[in-house]
Amino acid sequence: MIRFGSVAIVGVGLIGGSFAAALKRLPDPPSVVGIDVDQAALAWAESHKLIDSGSLPEEPQADRWLSEDGLDLVVLATPASLVEKWLEQLGALGYSGVVTDVASTKSSIIAAANRHLCSKAAFVGGHPMTGSELSGVEASDPDLFRGAYYVLTPTDSTDVEAYREVHALVSEFGCRVVSVDAVSHDQAVAIVSHVPHVTASALVELAAAHAGESGDLLRLAAGGFKDTTRIAAGSPDLWTGICLENADAVLKGVEELSDVLHGFTKILRDRDAGELRSWLARAADIRRSLPAQWVSATERLTEVVVPVLDRPGVVAEVTMAASRAGCNIEGIEIDHVSEASANLVLVLTDEGDLERFASDLIGAGYTPQIRPLEPEPE
Repeated sequence: MIRFGSVAIVGVGLIGGSFAAALKRLPDPPSVVGIDVDQAALAWAESHKLIDSGSLPEEPQADRWLSEDGLDLVVLATPASLVEKWLEQLGALGYSGVVTDVASTKSSIIAAANRHLCSKAAFVGGHPMTGSELSGVEASDPDLFRGAYYVLTPTDSTDVEAYREVHALVSEFGCRVVSVDAVSHDQAVAIVSHVPHVTASALVELAAAHAGESGDLLRLAAGGFKDTTRIAAGSPDLWTGICLENADAVLKGVEELSDVLHGFTKILRDRDAGELRSWLARAADIRRSLPAQWVSATERLTEVVVPVLDRPGVVAEVTMAASRAGCNIEGIEIDHVSEASANLVLVLTDEGDLERFASDLIGAGYTPQIRPLEPEPE
């Protein structure tokens, strides 16, 4: 059973509002409050029953919610550039619960959490790999996370119980939870999220430059162009922060994309039809292989039981080994054997290299037990 009985959402926009909506749709929903600089957004969220109460940051009740005796969980759903300010405030107020975030960059935020939060607080970095070209709480959707990847970034100092509880909570949203280290996360999302947004914006700039004053070219834009550039309609303020927060990885990704396009231009200049078709076919095959939706069947799940000592970093070691092997964790539990030892129980989908995962664990000194997860009797 998830223990979060009360949750504060800081930043009641698209993601924060959707998080609140997903919380309220749980079988036993927690109490949810919202903190935002926009009074109208809070009023909308409260009137649509996404939150039970709202507060501006400067109001006394916001401090009460974020104090030492405050709520169980704080979700920082502000732009990445504002997360550190809120971590600093939580530290100053002595907040002692669990804190997570939804920012698309992780390294700098984890470092800020280590600097500012008090020792009683537990931070679990998070990033839901989902979104919309729409913005604002009015676009909130309780199904926004369903079937989407939700990245958690545990570190050697991550509290085991806090990690398990956040993992369980977002799994209840229907997410596909993946654990990676912060640096690998930032490098990966630059390629699959940040550079694509920059590319979409560049394509719109290119079309606009050729549209002329009448805009005839843009009126001719068909479905393919609109689909490819849909994400360019996202919030400029949000994406300015994202690009600056992850600047090194984005720059490297844009340079690599330039190299790919340079290779294409050489093929086209040479009028090499065979190589051109191969180039396009490789991309088409990879794109078709992407899963449209994740639906797990019980008979296709595997249970991995890993006996562990109760020490900092053990959950991060095991979950990151699963990530390196391409294994996706559907569920995670801690079964305590004694004060000093426990069984870490993972439920994996049928993806990834299970043998590599087991080999990595054995090489690290663990003794995993692996068995199919039997369907529950009807």
